[in-house]
Amino acid sequence: MEHNLHKSNSTGMVVDYLELTETASLGMCSLAVFLWMSIGSLSRTQRSELIAQRVIAGICLTSAALLFLLHYSGGEIWGSDNIARPFGVIAIIVALSSMMNIKGKDVQGEANPHKIMKARIEDE
Repeated sequence: MEHNLHKSNSTGMVVDYLELTETASLGMCSLAVFLWMSIGSLSRTQRSELIAQRVIAGICLTSAALLFLLHYSGGEIWGSDNIARPFGVIAIIVALSSMMNIKGKDVQGEANPHKIMKARIEDE
């Protein structure tokens, strides 16, 4: 009796498709986090910072699309059927926040401790 180990069936194609989508989305999320942590090194100039921000945003949006595709195709991440969609929403939030250029701007409206100390030294 001879066994054919290379049988192709439609369920194997679906499983391969879901596994590929899961691997690609998680890999892209990991790459985006790595780039996010490296933004200080990547933003030596205004132009390189803008490019890095756009690359991170593009990776996050692509990852979010893959995560939504995975969720609606019936895939799972780490054994959970429902975690892909919230991860996709988080990826969109990270993409939007990565495009915000707040360097050198007072975001919170609070006093800068360095400016306070400098003002005190000048007053004395």
